[in-house]
Amino acid sequence: MRYAILGSAQALRDDGTPVAVGGARLRALLTALALRPGRMVPVRLLVDEVWDADPPADAVAALQALVGRLRRALGHTAVLSVEGGYQLAAGREDVDLYRFERLARAGAEAPDPAEAAALYEEALALWRGPALADLPDPAAEAARWEAVRMDARRGRLTAALALGQAEQCLPELTALCARQPLDEPFQALRIRALRDAGRPAEALSAYDEVRRNLADRLGTDPGPALRALHAELLEPEAPVARAVPASGTPAPTQPLPASAGRSNGSSGSAHGNGNLRARLTTFVGREDDIRVIGDDLARARLVTLLGPGGAGKTRLSQEAAEAHEARGGWPDGVWLVELAPVDDPEDVAEATLAALGARETKLRGAAAEELRALTDRNGDDPATRLVEHCARRSLLLVLDNCEHVVEAAAELAERLLTHCPGVQILATSREPLGVPGESLRPVEPLPDPIALRLLGDRGAAARAGFTVEEDPAAAAEICRRLDGLPLAIELAAARLRLLTPRQIADRLDDRFRLLTSGARTVLPRQQTLRAVVDWSWDLLDEAERTVLRRLSVFAGGCDLAAAEAVCAAEAGGGAGTGPGGAAFDVADTLGSLVDKSLVVAAPGPGGSGMRYRLLETVGEYAAERLTEAGDREEIARRHLVHYRELARTSDPLLRGHRQREAADLLATEYENLRTALRRAVTTRDAGEALCLVHSLGWYWHLHDQRTESRHWAEAVAALGPDPFAAPVVPAEPVYGQLVDSPPPYSGEVLAEAWRALHLVRLAARDQTNKDWDDPEVRAMVDGVIATYRPGLPQTCRTPASLWIYAVMIAGEAGLLREVVDATVATARTLGYRWELASALQLRANILANRADWAGDASRDADESLELFRELGDDWGCAEALSARAESRERRGEYALAARDYREAIAYAERLGAKAQVTVLRVRMAGTLTENGEMAEAERILTEITATVQRFGNEAIPAARMFLAGILGRTGRIAEARAQIQVLREEFAYGAYAIFDVFLLATTAWLDNQDGRHDDALRAIREAVAAFRHPLALMVAPHLPATFLLTAAVSLVSPGGPRREYDGARLLGAYRALLPPAHFPVTTEREDFAFAEKLARSALGDTAYEKAYAEGGGLTMEEATALV
Repeated sequence: MRYAILGSAQALRDDGTPVAVGGARLRALLTALALRPGRMVPVRLLVDEVWDADPPADAVAALQALVGRLRRALGHTAVLSVEGGYQLAAGREDVDLYRFERLARAGAEAPDPAEAAALYEEALALWRGPALADLPDPAAEAARWEAVRMDARRGRLTAALALGQAEQCLPELTALCARQPLDEPFQALRIRALRDAGRPAEALSAYDEVRRNLADRLGTDPGPALRALHAELLEPEAPVARAVPASGTPAPTQPLPASAGRSNGSSGSAHGNGNLRARLTTFVGREDDIRVIGDDLARARLVTLLGPGGAGKTRLSQEAAEAHEARGGWPDGVWLVELAPVDDPEDVAEATLAALGARETKLRGAAAEELRALTDRNGDDPATRLVEHCARRSLLLVLDNCEHVVEAAAELAERLLTHCPGVQILATSREPLGVPGESLRPVEPLPDPIALRLLGDRGAAARAGFTVEEDPAAAAEICRRLDGLPLAIELAAARLRLLTPRQIADRLDDRFRLLTSGARTVLPRQQTLRAVVDWSWDLLDEAERTVLRRLSVFAGGCDLAAAEAVCAAEAGGGAGTGPGGAAFDVADTLGSLVDKSLVVAAPGPGGSGMRYRLLETVGEYAAERLTEAGDREEIARRHLVHYRELARTSDPLLRGHRQREAADLLATEYENLRTALRRAVTTRDAGEALCLVHSLGWYWHLHDQRTESRHWAEAVAALGPDPFAAPVVPAEPVYGQLVDSPPPYSGEVLAEAWRALHLVRLAARDQTNKDWDDPEVRAMVDGVIATYRPGLPQTCRTPASLWIYAVMIAGEAGLLREVVDATVATARTLGYRWELASALQLRANILANRADWAGDASRDADESLELFRELGDDWGCAEALSARAESRERRGEYALAARDYREAIAYAERLGAKAQVTVLRVRMAGTLTENGEMAEAERILTEITATVQRFGNEAIPAARMFLAGILGRTGRIAEARAQIQVLREEFAYGAYAIFDVFLLATTAWLDNQDGRHDDALRAIREAVAAFRHPLALMVAPHLPATFLLTAAVSLVSPGGPRREYDGARLLGAYRALLPPAHFPVTTEREDFAFAEKLARSALGDTAYEKAYAEGGGLTMEEATALV
């Protein structure tokens, strides 16, 4: 997780996606914590910073509630409870403010201006608005950071001037100096920029203005630096950069020395030649692109900038050409050839001549005579005249917008490069020219920080005073949904005259009607977003249009096989005929669309082949065209069928040696699978929806995606009957997998599909006490038990095997053992090897809860492990090893258990099952604690609680309780209580029903360690009352007896009630009521020895033995009455 407080507070996941942090107080709290990452922030300071002068009546409780909300937003371990306050689990590099500080310092220390400029640019891009904007009173701290920001801006502008970028710096410097007229360093930079841009008179005027301001407002003269700069301006030989020429200035027919080019002042080139015009807006970002294009031009004579319409290719080409021309690369200048207005490919050469000023009608004197001589020799062929004109020159041609005349542009480029050794070409196009030696440079969308800067810059021009901080979330959404395309962002910025950022963001689903306010002076195809994409669409043939619009049904891209299945003229084919009968090949057509920058191609994860996607803007346009073509329903249906089959055929592979391969494939295609599921639900296609849910069920289980499982199970359940509603119909045997064949389904298979769906729904529910006691859940559980019977073949396989879950919820201990035994026997009889391995593993887990069954559990786990290894199933091996480890723990074989857990973790890591790895590491830490390796256990648990935020309810609560135990045993009671407090705040909802019992028991134990024995007794009484569900006794049969032990410690301890006789009776009851063969953990042994010693000392041996024996004859109810 990363945090941004340079602007409104934000939390960002590792992939850059924002986490919703709603509410001013919550953002203020996040800001206050992020300002001090990794450090304890006292409660009182947090209250002061969050509420300023208006704290609530119970400020500590209010802050605690606010911390709970922040944890729910960021993850349970993002904010730590430490004694005296709270701490953000983050380092300085995780907070944008401190990354800015580091980068700005590096920029100041960089010896090279280019390096310094890049570092400053990266640092300043982190600012999205005023620092610490969400604190009620950030004045002093924010002012300090604003001063650092101003220093960084000065440093960046100084470096830019050193790189010869005076003209680009002037708009920013002018704005800064207008806001800070008495800031002498900024004023000096502005004056230098005016001088270096060839405007010495304006530089002198600017100096005079600064001098007057200082005198009028402060009564002082300019400082030494400004006076020295003024003296330089008055020197007659002061360096003066070029003036910007008018377009179309004729070029001389011979190369000119550099000095000649500077002296006449009429050129658009640093050397006196060329026709690049001054730009009217600032150029935002792209410094790295400019550098890389320079590297390309150093290696290749033809460089083509490729990108979709609106990507900023034209502006980038001009900025790059000008930047690298200044280094002396082309003595005869840089010449921009604008091909967008050229309709006829035959006019490309003539347009190039015109741009070079080499048409006879524009020349006079010797130049005209030379051209007439060329025409006499070569006839009126413009290409030949162009070659002759360029043959003796060293220049750069910028061929802009080649895509609609690409063949003619390519032919001309090849001819010039072949016959004119001093010519280089920088082209912009939506597809390659295809000339030998061409170097392709994709123009990528703007990264988020630069896109935000562009929106802010153009937005401020449209509406005075606008900044992206007006609504940073909406501004970021605009830039993201517009794919970081500069033209689209500029069109959105123009709308800020009328709409707020949120209004624009909310209307982007209709972006083509919204973004229609481009500059009147640009070409019509750049005035609206629709016109930009229309231009590309009009250049496509019918096959390309067909494939492009059909690609719009994909979500998150697709591979070639999917494109061929969905986009072909006939379903299931890679080729066919499009509208009008023209044949096309999907793969070839897709390649053409990639070349035309309408489809983005990139390698898939793990070497899985190329994937293809549309930018969001192109995708929306293509979707409109798909609707217009009238085949949306058919294409969407193909998409659904393709991904249903992908899921259905991948499901069996998740159980065996191809498990990782199948899981990776489903993860890559998950957005398409969700789209297919959504379509099936929306169109009420129950058969397809059932097939997809059952095909993805095991994938959801492997990756702990309970929320997804619950969501889709609920959605699909609404499409059909409730099979467990009274009167229930008993299930009949179903031998095959539900997804062995595609839909439609009928008969008992269809009935089983609905039953299985509702079992998935039941298993995915939040497992709270409230849920278990809910009448609807109880009725469903009763219906499940009435529907199924032990030994049915489908109950060996998921999802029907989940009926065991209903038996557990019902607390039917006898039936549970019967069911798991029958499942093992049926799977063995039917030869279901994977199902047998799974059933054995499940039975081992259940048996491992009882020490007297631990031997049976180990045998089951051994057989399960052997089968899973034969099948090559990493998940199964990990679970079987975990079951064996638990059985070994019950017998006190902690070293062997730890070894099993380590091996299980290795299997889970190989599979990439992060949730499973976390659970296994927590269990291993508990074992290490009992094995005397508390330091290692604490290291593991601390790491998990500090870093794991996404992987399930099971691991983190257990980790915190284990950690609280270690902290309590080592005397760090306050830290242990902090862990419990976090658990109370964050995990009371959605946790297992038995969770609260464990929490109360741990709290009582800590109270005893802290001498708060009356509190401990109260907690034990609550735990006894909470331990009422039959499942609790099945999961932790030893726990009620340990309550009695904890209560005994309270009763006999100094500072407690000093009821030693009752304490001794509870010790006897504890021993008598423990399950057979129970192996006590360290705290049990220590507590028993402690309580026994105190009771014997107080009562004497005879009385103690009497009381102990009485306790041994008590029932649980009689014993708990003594607490």
